[in-house]
Amino acid sequence: MMRTERTCEWCGADMPLAARSHARSCSTRCRVALHRAAKKNALPLELTTCDRWVRRAANKVPLTTGDMPASSTDPRTWSSYKGASASSAGVGLGFVLSGVDDIVCIDLDHCLNPLTGRLEPWAAAIIRNAGATYVEVSPSGDGLHIWGRADVRQGRRIRRPDGTAVEIYGQRRMICMTGRVFRGSARALGDISRVVATLAA
Repeated sequence: MMRTERTCEWCGADMPLAARSHARSCSTRCRVALHRAAKKNALPLELTTCDRWVRRAANKVPLTTGDMPASSTDPRTWSSYKGASASSAGVGLGFVLSGVDDIVCIDLDHCLNPLTGRLEPWAAAIIRNAGATYVEVSPSGDGLHIWGRADVRQGRRIRRPDGTAVEIYGQRRMICMTGRVFRGSARALGDISRVVATLAA
């Protein structure tokens, strides 16, 4: 059978030539599996359908699914979300930011009280300005990762006057993932160009 260059988002097989342009799966079985996974998993499909997943050690060092050192610049050490989720290496998952697209992450340190859930006003303002986009609690429990789309060619660490920091990354960086959605944030990546530009100014 003739195939296109598109692949199924669930099993990775080539999509049939007759598949519609918006189809994401190669069969009914894969379509149902994708739907169930989306309901179970809070992570945006824009992330889970990228083959840029790794495992992570307790010290945040990236690992392959085979428990070997991984690299934020070597695609050969990355995996699919499905493969990384099935691995028991390390203590959790990580996503690699790459210059091949405009997926970026804003890392807010020490802005959330893990006991009370109180959010620092400066962080609340950043999240409000970011708009509807995916936000999750960092592994430490007191930070947040704001995920979205923007043009970030160079990573930035911005030290605030009160000693807290804001980091902005768009490539050559592994971000630790938890899947702990912050206060019912969007399950998709929004355009956060404006807030990125404001922070980087």
